[in-house]
Amino acid sequence: MHMATVLLMILAAGLSSQWLAARIKLPAIVVLIASGLLLGPVAGVIQIRMPQAELTELIGLGVAIILFEGGMDLRASEFRRVGHGIGRLTVLGPPLAWLLGGLAAHYIAGLSWPVAWVLGAILVVTGPTVILPLLRQARLNKDSAALLKWEGIVNDPVGVLLAVLTFQYFTLADSGWAQVAQGMGAAIAAAAFFGGVGGWATGWLFRRGSIPSHLKAPLLMVLVLVSYWASNRVQHEAGLLSVTLMGLVIGNMKLVEREELRHFKENLTVVLLSVLFIVIPSQLKFSQLGQLDWRAALFVLTILLVVRPLSIGLATLGSPMRKADKQLLAWIAPRGIVAAASAGIFGPALVDAGYPDAERLLPIVFLVIIATVLAHGLTLARLARHLGLAAGEENGLLIVGASPWSQMLAQALKKQGVAVMVADGAYQRLKPIRMDGIDVYYGEILSEHAHHALETEHLSHLLCATDNDYYNALTCKAQGAEFGHHRTFQLATHLEAGGGNKRLPLQQRGYSAFSPSATFEQLHHWLQEGWSMQASKLTETFSFKQLQQRLGTQGEQWLLIGGISPRGSLWLATSEQTFRPMAGWVMLYFAPAQLPASAERNETEAPVEAAPSA
Repeated sequence: MHMATVLLMILAAGLSSQWLAARIKLPAIVVLIASGLLLGPVAGVIQIRMPQAELTELIGLGVAIILFEGGMDLRASEFRRVGHGIGRLTVLGPPLAWLLGGLAAHYIAGLSWPVAWVLGAILVVTGPTVILPLLRQARLNKDSAALLKWEGIVNDPVGVLLAVLTFQYFTLADSGWAQVAQGMGAAIAAAAFFGGVGGWATGWLFRRGSIPSHLKAPLLMVLVLVSYWASNRVQHEAGLLSVTLMGLVIGNMKLVEREELRHFKENLTVVLLSVLFIVIPSQLKFSQLGQLDWRAALFVLTILLVVRPLSIGLATLGSPMRKADKQLLAWIAPRGIVAAASAGIFGPALVDAGYPDAERLLPIVFLVIIATVLAHGLTLARLARHLGLAAGEENGLLIVGASPWSQMLAQALKKQGVAVMVADGAYQRLKPIRMDGIDVYYGEILSEHAHHALETEHLSHLLCATDNDYYNALTCKAQGAEFGHHRTFQLATHLEAGGGNKRLPLQQRGYSAFSPSATFEQLHHWLQEGWSMQASKLTETFSFKQLQQRLGTQGEQWLLIGGISPRGSLWLATSEQTFRPMAGWVMLYFAPAQLPASAERNETEAPVEAAPSA
């Protein structure tokens, strides 16, 4: 089979597996590994005719980009908030996990000491490629999420470097502790120069405008790979440490292009993960899978139930971290692509160095990956809720812009049992809302502080309701990825209310909330005329169509705000999305307190005063 056909099959299988995992709500890595095993050892469809050393180098390039993207997600402000915990997890955690993991690999899995110590080092990593999707799924609070994220990203290169130094100690004839210390020093120096200085210089050039905008993202990708390659020339596998540091530096330089660069890397990372998790398991052989016995299964259980809890307990002993965070960390440690890639590198190398039991290294690591991803992925959300570290159910509204009208809307939603928060940079505008017992955020919603401190995981919709149309559009664009673009709304702009094709396109704003006539000024004009928020429950005998007929012309005589499903889920109205509410829905609308004389009230309507049942 031609290489182009094989590559196309890998891409199709990888992205299809990602889509399937999202549909069935399983960690993507599990479906990807299953696809790789099915297409490789089972069906023999994917056969990469390439020397193992060359394939390993290509895998390393992909892992480098993935770790760089993870480094860009690390924020200095997170370290300032939970630095005491991050320091324990990234300084004390790795050597403890290495020591305990190595002992377990020798005494339980039955591996020779050199192979056991290398395996212990590989399993230090916890994998940002698995942690980050799980965090989004579980919707942890920001401090707990920061601890897991920093540990996963920082410990990846540390674990690989430990594996490299351990491998060199047992395989190089002239190796010793002095050689190990020299290798550690060389790796740190290479990371500081190529990652730290190189990252700062890259950001400096970007900030000065020395590089055209259309070249910045692709050029950055090439510079990451060059940094990885150059660092590896200084010290084997120091490149992963360099690219992680490079991502950390560039991600915290407050570049104008930071979000654009990050989105480019995120998209690239999805493709690379899809490819790598198909390629690596596809190279396994049935003979290797047959080496998985009861001792390997017992070793995996020991990693889950003994090594991880004990290493976290010792590393955080005496730390001011919350007890709930310690308990969460003691259980959650899924392994990902770096562990798989490292096992693919060191397994064959140890066999060549005279340790035949190293053939078990890769299948054992895959068993650990599958077990930890399933065990931790399926329990993280439930455990986080039990420990009080997770946000509530994702159902509510964040209103940006405090005003009398937004206060009335917040009151109506709270009355219906829907979570609501109002954000504004002026305390005087927020004061009456806060006095109503409604959650508020005092500050700029687009600030770095809001990004790290504002807890919005329990809110499902965003409504930008300030008197500045273009600020509303800017906020919707900035927050669209977090809330989902289909759940990001803003009040109608003046051009939208007047018609014409000069208005902002949908790609540059949020969906227009309620109606094209619902501008900031018009809403407050209606409010001054005595309009109020009202609710009616639809029944089998009172449909939404009948409600519309009773109220009159939408956008002129009344305004549909949204609805609340029988299960309590919020929906906001917009003329740019279609929706048909059914019986059991509570419809929220803005209308005159007294209906026009021509409007006859339908006796079957059920006015709503209390919150709907969930």
